[in-house]
Amino acid sequence: MIKILVDSSSELTKKEAEEKGYLFVPIGVSLGGKEYADGVDLTKDKFYELLTGSGEFPQTSQPSPQAFLELFEQAKQDGDEIVAILLSSALSGTYQSAVLAKQMVDYEGIYLIDSLTATGVIQILADYAKGLSEEGKGAAEVAERTDAFKARVHAIAMVDTLEFLQKGGRIGKTAAMIGELARLKPLITLTEDGRVGVIGKAIGKNKAMSFMMKWLEEHPVDEAFPSYSIFTSGTANCEQFEEKLEKHGIATAGRLQLGAAIGTHIGPNAFGIVYVGKE
Repeated sequence: MIKILVDSSSELTKKEAEEKGYLFVPIGVSLGGKEYADGVDLTKDKFYELLTGSGEFPQTSQPSPQAFLELFEQAKQDGDEIVAILLSSALSGTYQSAVLAKQMVDYEGIYLIDSLTATGVIQILADYAKGLSEEGKGAAEVAERTDAFKARVHAIAMVDTLEFLQKGGRIGKTAAMIGELARLKPLITLTEDGRVGVIGKAIGKNKAMSFMMKWLEEHPVDEAFPSYSIFTSGTANCEQFEEKLEKHGIATAGRLQLGAAIGTHIGPNAFGIVYVGKE
């Protein structure tokens, strides 16, 4: 049997992953003086409550090789194969932990995909891989085709506050202060090399939404696959964006809340979309 494995950057909780039949490995989060397993004992709402209320910048930590090794050894014992779709290696050491675990278990039935992305994009990739498996494709083909498919899946979002980009060291304190005064809203995406990149800047939320709609016109959605609106905390901005999407004929299959892996850096009230682009 082919098992799909995701980490918590997929925005699935352990329970949600198991309901889909996926294996799950959580990312660690240190916040408010406590250690949490993302998607296990830390809900997204609790994360944002701590993020905005503790005054502390959260630290995320990659899963240990042991977390993967236990799942890999079980698969080897059961004769199962695993296709693991993991958080971008440019953002975390999660993928490298899985590589080390694969070397330790010495089993050819483990296929690792560096998604070069995060968030709901990983959910789309996992569902794509599951569909191939259900069609009877072998694990090697599932992994190869999913790895190729990842280039078509995109995420764009508006950052509502520069505070957390500054706290994370991605912009300077002076630049953050000036940007906040100017109501500057960065538009971000996950780049081809798996990093968070700025694709534009807008003054105010409405202009940011207009920028995003123009982006979607230039990088159109393939409606044969599900798209999802995404948000961090507070749904008002996301709801307004969904109305814009609907007016432009873009239907979303649901709404996904971003967790610690990306939310740490972009903060509350961010919103956007994850989708498969046309070939």
